[in-house]
Amino acid sequence: MLTTAMKSVTVYTTDHCSLCVSAKALLERRGIAYREINLARDPDGRVALQQRTGMITFPQIVIGDEVVGGFRELLAADYEGRLTDLLAVA
Repeated sequence: MLTTAMKSVTVYTTDHCSLCVSAKALLERRGIAYREINLARDPDGRVALQQRTGMITFPQIVIGDEVVGGFRELLAADYEGRLTDLLAVA
């Protein structure tokens, strides 16, 4: 579990998304608080997310101002030990 100050984590999700569930579970296992924004019924939110991240798939994870990507990118960052660095406040 991380105990130092961390950047904010936002997870953009949609309904019936197994990768969204996996991303949230990984964050919870690591003790990382996050804000979930479910865009299942928000077409304007989906457009804004695409403009921000360049992606149209879910989940999309943003740490601080940095777009991490989806679950696979989050998992890779965790596996490679980069997740802690991404979360660290400078």
